Amino acid sequence: MRILLYAALLSLLVSRELLDLVTEQADDEIVFPPERWAATFRSHAQLILHELGEYLGYSTPPLLERLIEDTQKIHQQRPILQETFATAIQPRCES
Repeated sequence: MRILLYAALLSLLVSRELLDLVTEQADDEIVFPPERWAATFRSHAQLILHELGEYLGYSTPPLLERLIEDTQKIHQQRPILQETFATAIQPRCES
């Protein structure tokens, strides 16, 4: 639960800093309503993370290798949704 709080605070901090930067670069008569800024920030979050990663020198993990590896890590005891659904809709035999 604590990690979610940290993530929210970090997001808020980054959003505010970027808003300050955008406000500084924009013409003085331009207004940035908080709701509109929040929606804009949210819709560009993935791009912001990508740009920040490049700036900091992080390379993205190889996607296909990551997908293959993560798929193999699924715990054997954890049922797959389709299997659970198929089992649930099977007619039960009464003795």
